[in-house]
Parts: sequence; C-alpha cells; structure tokens
Amino acid sequence: MQASETKLQKIIEGTTQYLVPLFQRAYSWQKNEWQILWDDIIQLYNTTNPRPHFMGSIVTMPTPSQPEGISKYILIDGQQRLTTVFILLSALRDFAQQKNQQELAEEINNTLLVNTYKKDLDKYKLLPTQIDREKFYKIIDSKIDKTKSSILECYLFFYKKISQSRYELRNIKKVICNDFSVVSVLLGQDDDPYLVFESLNAKGRSLTQADLIRNYFFMRINPTEQEAIYRKYWQPMEYLLGENLTEFIRHYLTKSGVEVRKNDVYFEIKDRIKHKDIVEYLKDLFTFSRYYARLLNPDLEDNENIRNYLKRLNRLEVLTIYPFLLNCYDDWNNKQLTENDFITILQIIENFLLRRFVCSIPTNALTRVFALLYSQVSKESNLGSETFIRRLKLALQQQNYPKDTEFKDRLMDAKLYIRGRAERAKFILESIEEFFNHKEKIQLNKLSVEHIMPQTLNTWWREHLGEDWAITHELLLHSLGNLTLTGYNPELSNDSFDKKCVYFAHSHLELNKYFATQQVWRQENIEARAEYLADICLKIWSYFGDNSVVYTQSNNIKGMKPQSLTMFGEQYTVKSWRDVLEITLTKIAALDPDKFHEITEQFPRFVGWEERKFRSTRQLENEAFMELNLSGKDVYRFCQRALEIAEISGEDWQLEYIAIDR
Repeated sequence: MQASETKLQKIIEGTTQYLVPLFQRAYSWQKNEWQILWDDIIQLYNTTNPRPHFMGSIVTMPTPSQPEGISKYILIDGQQRLTTVFILLSALRDFAQQKNQQELAEEINNTLLVNTYKKDLDKYKLLPTQIDREKFYKIIDSKIDKTKSSILECYLFFYKKISQSRYELRNIKKVICNDFSVVSVLLGQDDDPYLVFESLNAKGRSLTQADLIRNYFFMRINPTEQEAIYRKYWQPMEYLLGENLTEFIRHYLTKSGVEVRKNDVYFEIKDRIKHKDIVEYLKDLFTFSRYYARLLNPDLEDNENIRNYLKRLNRLEVLTIYPFLLNCYDDWNNKQLTENDFITILQIIENFLLRRFVCSIPTNALTRVFALLYSQVSKESNLGSETFIRRLKLALQQQNYPKDTEFKDRLMDAKLYIRGRAERAKFILESIEEFFNHKEKIQLNKLSVEHIMPQTLNTWWREHLGEDWAITHELLLHSLGNLTLTGYNPELSNDSFDKKCVYFAHSHLELNKYFATQQVWRQENIEARAEYLADICLKIWSYFGDNSVVYTQSNNIKGMKPQSLTMFGEQYTVKSWRDVLEITLTKIAALDPDKFHEITEQFPRFVGWEERKFRSTRQLENEAFMELNLSGKDVYRFCQRALEIAEISGEDWQLEYIAIDR
C-alpha cells in the first residue's frame, strides 16, 4: 500500500480509467455537498497563492490486466467526489462552448474528461456503477438526459452556478485542477479491495481527516510508545468526540487566530507540527478536546452556572463560536478568568447571536469573526479584568450587532416559528417566561409552542379575523405576538380564541396571563402583544454599548412614502409601495427561481401564478402575478419575509422613504 499527496489534476489527466466496483453504492451526493465544493472553488479563486485544498482520499488498485496505453484502476474509495468533479468539469466545458470559448472547451474535454483516442468504454475516464453509467456517459458526451436523477441535478446545479458567476472560466478550471489536493492511496496486488472497502466504510463513511491526522501523528512516535500514548490521549478523544473529532481539530487550529477551512485541517496541522514535539502537541490537543466535549454536551460540565449558559448557547446552534470559547474555557480552567467573568462572556455571546438571528443577519461572516476575536480582545488587555470584557463588547459592536430599534422592530415582525428556527423561537419564549422570576420552578422543557391564531384556519377564525384574514394569517402566524407556551397544545388545536382563553386562564405561565384581558384576537391585538413581549426582550438581551444611532429602516412606516430602493448595489427610483414589491420580487425571481417558487408557496395571497386568486394584480417579468391591494406596512412586512426566504441580507436591500406631506 502506497500513500501520497497529489493534485487532483494528476489523478484525472493522462490516459487513465477508474472502475467503480459493484459493491459501491450509486451516486448519492446532494445539494449540500455540491454547495460546499462550489464555495471552496470560489474561496480559492479569490485567494492569492492559495495553499493546496484537501478534498479527501482516493483509494485505488491497479486492475490485473490492462489494454495497451490505458492505466486502469479499481476505485475503492472516493467515487462520490471523483464523479462530482467529472460532472462539474462537464458543466464548465459546456458553458465554455456556449460562450464560444471553443479552445477551453476542447482542452477540458480532451485532457480531463475522456481518453481522446480510445473507443467504446475505454473512452471514459470513469466507469460508475451500472445504475449510473448511462446517465453519466450522456453528461460526458454532452447529450443531456432530462430524466430526473442525482447526476442530472448535480450537472444543472454547477451549470447554473457557473453561468451566474462573473468569474473567468479558464481560472475556474485552473482552481479545480491545480488547487485541489487529495491523498492517493494505491493498493498492491496482494491487498483485498473488498476488505479494504469494508474497513474504510465500516460505519458507512470514508476515511476522515481525523483518520489521516491520527496516522500521521503515530508514524512519528516511537513504536515502543505508540500503544501507551494512543490509549492515554488519542483513544479518549475518539471516545469523547466520535464523528466530531475532525471538526474539533479544525476549531482547535482556528483558536490561534487563523481561519482554517474544513478541507484544510489535515494539511494545516501537518504544517504546524513539523518542528514540534508530537507528544506534547497531542497532550494539548487532548486537554482542549475535553473543553470541546463540554461545549457539545454541557451536561459534562460540573459547574451548574456555566452548564446552564452553555446549554442556552447550544440552542442558538452557532458552532463558529467554539474557537473563541475554547480559549476562554482554558483561561477559566487555568484561573485566568473568574467564574463570573466566564459567565459574562457567555451572556455577551448569547446576546450578540440572538440579536443577529432575530434580525436575519447572515451567519457566513461569523467564522472569521470568532476565529480572530480572542486574539483581538486579549491583545493589550489583562485577562480577568474589566478591560477584557469591555474590549469584547467593543469588538462585537463592530460586527453587525443590531441596535434596539432594529432588534425590536424585527422581533415584532419576524417569522420566528418556521423550519430551522422553531427551537430558537421556543428559546425566546422560555427566556421571557424566566424573566418573571417564578418562585416555583416550571419545567419549560415539557411545554410546546402554541399558535394563538392557529396554523389551520376554520370558518370561525376566518370570520373573526375579518376581510383581510388571509393576509393577517400569512404575515403574523409565526410572529412573536402570536406565539406562546403551553402543555395543552393537542387540546387547543384550532379552537376559537374564546375556548383557548379558558385553557390560558388555568395556566401557571406569566406568558398566558396576558390573555385574561383580551376579548378578541385580530391583527392589532397580535401586534400589541408583540410590542409588549419585545420590550421584555430588550431587558433580557439589553444592548451592550452605544445605542444612540437609530436604525434607518423600520416597520413603523405609517405615513411614509418610499423614495428609492437599492438591491445588490443597483438603485431604483420608486413612486409607490407597489413599485417596491415589484422590483423586490422581480430581482428574487431572476436570482433564484427556486426561492421565488418557495415564496409563492408560503405566501399565496401575495404572489402566485393564477390571476383569479387576487383582487387586483400586476404581472411580473416571469409571468407570476402579485397582489396590489396591500397597505405599505403589509408590503414592507412581506418583502422582509421574501428576503428571508431568498437568503438576502439587509445590506443588499436598502429602502429610503420620506414622510408624506399632510
């Protein structure tokens, strides 16, 4: 068995062919894996002199007999990533051809995709499993089969990404070939490929970077000491962290202040330990792995106060904070931070993340923020002193930390209880309930989120809400003002408001005592309760810094007229809220038709494909219809919802408006 690091180009160029054995599974990568690969390409494209980017391992074995001129290998491990690369290159070739870059298209095809002068199956550099072959060959031959399959979806995904990007096609090809690196493991004739496959995939997954790191470590440790060191340090880490081991090592490396990408962990740690004592490095890794295990599972932490705040942070589901917290954990463990200091730090991080979540600020920048944060804050400050806490607050204030006006507006208006957000919505409601300081402890974990205006409206509710019941329902159903906690969720269902109030009257929760004074539950009542709860949230997660600058965009737009809308740096003059809505929807539809379709499904009273379903309409460029009979406030709210679904940040949608002269 021979193992070596090599560029991806050396794996696929030349007259070669890889045969996927029958015991391998069919192609199974999905959008998540494709997106990660594309993000890596773009990041490498924008990096000057990038280091090799680790894609994973490719395990092959020469076939017993080979036709003259062709190097044939059995592909035992790595078929998913290699298949994806060939599909990506096919999409790049086809788009280059469409753009009349014929020379580049032929270069990709003849040097990377096919064995140019070979016939029949020898023409193809990769022979997938039988179930995938025909679809794969059609992609390689530029004869796209429209029958739905993962291979076709992969091709369409990359073709769309390439066509929407503004990057030079030749440079994209250069990144793929020159900047991606793999560990090539070549088996000998005496190795049993099936047994090797079983050992690599015993848990249904390929060789991880942690596996490669372990092997690299122990190849450099004295053989007589390997067993003892393995049992003392590495094995406990594997037991504690399991499948999280590679991610822990990435966060461990990142805590030094250098952002480490997921696929660079193996190469990065190799560079760092070249001239260091391997055993001492392993000891430090082991120490921090115990902190990391407590971050993942706070129940492992003995200190009750720290444990509770770690649990709260975990519910916000932002792992990028871990490099910073690893440093703080170590400082607390070494008594450089007091317990109160550490708790204050955890509270600040929670405050920062919660406010950004409510305001739908994208999290993609947080990796770099928290990679650098500790070194920025600890510079010239004394740990354990007020200086460290103060510098932490100052540093985070400069990272899109929402001020009170923005935070309150979005709290009252945001769609909190939806897929991917429901747990954080429950966290907000539980925090509000805890704010009232019950003398008797309530088991909040046994309660569930209840929609007062129910998710499915019956005749009673439609009549109760009034003429605009559908608009009220679509805009305010999942908003803070319409949510509460209860142990009677199944019983309440879509009962009338009067019947629900009977249950709320017997509730021990302060959240539900609010309904004792309510006779009806319409738009204005939901909005009033949202403001009441938002004011409590401002006390729970109070702003830590200068709060004097007022947010320029607010949902309090009564009596306001829009003047201009800027989307993705392009400014449009608008004369009405209808113009704002039309431009917003048109740009989203052009940018991502799938997201636009999702908007039509979630908000059918605002935009859709059947004109008869609307009271007054305007047709968009993509032939969909939008509702015109809307208030400015409803347009603003709907635009915010649409932007959330389309994953467009507030920085890319800026609205200016003025007061209407009366």
